[in-house]
Amino acid sequence: MSLPEQPAPYRPSAPAENPWHWRLEDASGAEVTLSGADATEYAEVAFPNQGDAESWIGETWSALADLGVTHVTLFEVDREVYGPMSLSA
Repeated sequence: MSLPEQPAPYRPSAPAENPWHWRLEDASGAEVTLSGADATEYAEVAFPNQGDAESWIGETWSALADLGVTHVTLFEVDREVYGPMSLSA
């Protein structure tokens, strides 16, 4: 008799588990497309609740502004919650 395989120690969250995300926008309102490590760190981030999403933007707004992001809009799945919100200090 063999034992079943051990589950993976980490699995990415499913979209339903992290429905909150930010759309990153430039001054014209167009979505900013990031690539490479910037995309992984900033554009592909999702959160389990609104508070976590808002805390994250409060911690990263300056870095996002340095990448050309001037505004952000908060979404819960595909529902626009609020925005655009300026990142200028």
